[in-house]
Amino acid sequence: MSFCGCAVNQCVETATNNRVAHYRFRNFARLIPVAIAAITLGACNQYTVATNKSGMPAANRQVLLEQSGEPTVRHVAVKRIRHTPLKRPIETQFASHGIASFYSDEQPTASGERFDPNGMTAAHRSLPFGTRLRVTNLTTGRSVTVRVNDRGPYIAGRVVDVSYSAAESLGIVGRGIAKVKLDVVH
Repeated sequence: MSFCGCAVNQCVETATNNRVAHYRFRNFARLIPVAIAAITLGACNQYTVATNKSGMPAANRQVLLEQSGEPTVRHVAVKRIRHTPLKRPIETQFASHGIASFYSDEQPTASGERFDPNGMTAAHRSLPFGTRLRVTNLTTGRSVTVRVNDRGPYIAGRVVDVSYSAAESLGIVGRGIAKVKLDVVH
């Protein structure tokens, strides 16, 4: 009986040791991707000099900079995109065809004034603020004069967003969009 007891205890101890070894291996295996990521990120942080434009070795250049006491400044080129409205005189004939939509959400306008859904206003991508536009619905023939006070629309194919009141006058509230012609008025 003692022989069986020893054998059972040895089997239990062996099974327990196997389980512990298995869990240790699993925990170690989980750390491998973390270690690889840390090594990769550490390698990305190293700085190497690709060119020697000054003709002076990099070490000498660094020593001279440190001795001069001037702070080191790195210049980085950044591509800037600047929006400029269409720069043409209002008197110039401007006609455009496209799709108009309307918006009624009370949101701040690009010109800084408060949006009024009952006002006859519009959003155009490039015309200067304050420009008066005659918007003509090509389907119904209705037209309305609006003032540009916002930027947009930002949906491809659309040329103007009008306020809810202007959309009612044009008859586009039901469909939401309409083919229109834009004319700048004085």
